[in-house]
Amino acid sequence: MDKLRVTGNGPLRGAVRISGAKNAALPILCSSLLVKAPVTFVNVPQLNDTRTTVRLLNQMGVTAARTETHRVEIDASTLTKPVAEYDLVKTMRASVLVLGPLVARWGEARVSLPGGCAIGQRPVDQHLKGLEAMGAEVTLDGGYINAAAPGGRLKGAHIVMDMVTVTGTENVMMAATLADGVTVIENAAREPEVVDLANCLIAMGADIKGAGTDTITITGVDNLHSATYRVMPDRIEAGTFACAVAAVGGEVTLLDAPVTAMDAIFDKLRDAGCSIAVNGSNVTVSRKGPLKAVSVKTAPYPAFPTDMQAQLMAMNVVAEGTAVMTENIFENRMMHVSELCRLGAKIDITGNTAVVQGVSELKGANVMATDLRASASLVIAGLCATGTTMIDRIYHLDRGYEHIEDKLIGLGATIERVSS
Repeated sequence: MDKLRVTGNGPLRGAVRISGAKNAALPILCSSLLVKAPVTFVNVPQLNDTRTTVRLLNQMGVTAARTETHRVEIDASTLTKPVAEYDLVKTMRASVLVLGPLVARWGEARVSLPGGCAIGQRPVDQHLKGLEAMGAEVTLDGGYINAAAPGGRLKGAHIVMDMVTVTGTENVMMAATLADGVTVIENAAREPEVVDLANCLIAMGADIKGAGTDTITITGVDNLHSATYRVMPDRIEAGTFACAVAAVGGEVTLLDAPVTAMDAIFDKLRDAGCSIAVNGSNVTVSRKGPLKAVSVKTAPYPAFPTDMQAQLMAMNVVAEGTAVMTENIFENRMMHVSELCRLGAKIDITGNTAVVQGVSELKGANVMATDLRASASLVIAGLCATGTTMIDRIYHLDRGYEHIEDKLIGLGATIERVSS
């Protein structure tokens, strides 16, 4: 099992190109199931999760392959088996995103209940509620979701989500593209990745209005067609590198960053004492003076993202002052705290709130990644620490970051992947 060896080596300097967004690429890859013709996606990051999604499509009989480093070509006209088996779905919660497209195009689907990072309860009830409102008959049997559209086609419906859910909004939106009539999703997720999926579907011929607002209207069409679509850059990867610069100091230019999607992240970094200079799609993040602790409460977009909470905490650990950090999305998303404390952090947790008191020094230690974003926080902390930090279970990291150690080495960090 691979590990990362990180040795604190001072400020980061240089430029790093931001990869395609994991949270946009996964639903976009699944959207190919709606089309009975070849589609091409570019700027698809090389991650364990994108590789798993391609294997999942192959398992259904779909012709899908990465033809270049960041290019995936898919032809779902060969689909023969509308089933997502447990062996792949258990590793990645986003696998549930095949459900809506399969029912919409095939008329039925059998999808294993999803797995993924153990950061809290993430039920799929809103996905199922949306499909049922569109006429699908849904049952749960043996750990699988069975869904079928009577007559083979879903019908437009007015759907009010009980809670804001990104994947729930995406699943229902995809299903609605081929439904008979108009579907309105209220209390829809507004995340940039939802907008990116909508833009991809529109490029395929879908009729979607309102993406990026809390009300999305989809008018069903008979068929979608071939298209080539570029996945948006990853705001969480960009934010992770920005937090690393804030924590250790230096100056790094983020190339091809999703600038307009990162306001909440940049606001916190400015409060922490960083300089943020935007030049088109490139952003230069620098810190030369003191690092100040910043408090935050996570919430759905456009507020501060839960996927950046752990990285900001790693920054706060070495900042001057005390920060209060409240996690409002997932109830079990502070498992990284105990690992940060192994490095010398001072953090107290009560319920979903962590009080972080900045320390002058961290010391390297052996730590263990507990989930995707927690692993990124340990990398940042390791860059700040004196001595060497060994991070175990980095398969979590590989689910969402493309060659992160190589990118950090390019910025002057001392980090290497080792096999045990």
